[in-house]
Parts: sequence; structure tokens; C-alpha cells
Amino acid sequence: SLNNEYIDLATGQQVAIPPSLLISALWIVPDIENACTMDLKASGDLLYLLGVTRKELGGSYYYRLQGVQGNSVPEAAEAGPATARAVHRALAGGLTRACHDCSEGGLAVALSEMALAGRKGDTVDLDRIAAAHAVADEEEIADDWLLFSESNGRYVVEVTPEDRERFEALCSGIPFACIGQVSTRPDLIVHSVDGGEQLFALSVDVLHDAWRGH
Repeated sequence: SLNNEYIDLATGQQVAIPPSLLISALWIVPDIENACTMDLKASGDLLYLLGVTRKELGGSYYYRLQGVQGNSVPEAAEAGPATARAVHRALAGGLTRACHDCSEGGLAVALSEMALAGRKGDTVDLDRIAAAHAVADEEEIADDWLLFSESNGRYVVEVTPEDRERFEALCSGIPFACIGQVSTRPDLIVHSVDGGEQLFALSVDVLHDAWRGH
């Protein structure tokens, strides 16, 4: 790739990267019925986070907004291949109503994008991530990096309550946590990892305005 650029946080200037190897992968979906979109589907459905969250904020959007560089960049996810296979089995088995990766912006952005796409709200408890051992044991838990870490190999999945047992059995052997549910209110509501107090509640309209840059 010869045409990528980034903003130097120290100078604020746009800098062209050196020529870099870029690998793209494409695949054929054998059955379009198994394709899954990211938009939230129905109130009362459960939300799962698959994969391990670490305090990996180096180069993240969160640090960029804070004016911090950091050196804790995301590493390769040891459970990444197994997690991807579990997601594939869930998709093939019709157990996922919505699915979205956690990448730029981390869990908070993934949840926001799912709410925006479906025009529905979601309620999440961060303490469930640590309780289910879906966070690195050596990390000191904090709300901000749970929300904005850009650790690799993670997905947010919407599952009906009726499919809960089948889905959790399918995820046996990989890190996962049931972190909340799709709500009746069109708001993204997040509760703290320490005590479960409400951190914030943002309406879908507010999220939409932020997404549009208003």
C-alpha cells in the first residue's frame, strides 16, 4: 500500500507512511440466509462479548482524543481463531440476530454502531466482562479501557433468550460474557465495572449527531 496517511500527534501534521504490505481477504458466502448484519433487532435480546479485553489503548481513538500516544498497542489474540470459529458456527446455526466486530473505538463504538443501525437501545454492565473472565487477569480493571480498548479478536453478538443455552454451549472453551441486552428505550446505557452505577445514557439521536460530526 502506497497511499496511507496518519496524523502525527506531536505535530498535528498529516504524514505519509512508508510503503507497506497490505493483505486483503475475500470469501464467498455459500448461503445468503446465513449472512448477519450488525443492526440490533429486538428488545429483550441478549448481548454477548466474545474474546479477551486487555488494556491495549496505544494508537487508539480514545488516546488520540486524550492527546496521548501510549505504547500498549493491541497484540495478536491467542483465542482469535477459536473465537472466529465459534462465531462462524453460531452464524451457520442461526443463533445470531446481529454481530459486529470490536475494532476502531473498541466496545463503546461497536455498541453505538449497532444501536444506530437498528435505531434501538442497549443496556450494558461492564462488571460482567470481568466476572466472566473475558478480561486479561493481570489488568487493573477500569471503565475507560474496558469501553475503548482496541484488543483484537472480539465480537458483540445479539442472541435471543431462547437460544441462550445453545449459544453458550457453542462458546464453551473461549472467553465470552453476557454483558447486557437490547432495551426498549432508544438509548445506549452503560453501567460501571465498580458498583454497577450508571456511567452514562446516550440517546440514539445523540449518537447519530456525533457520528455525523454535528
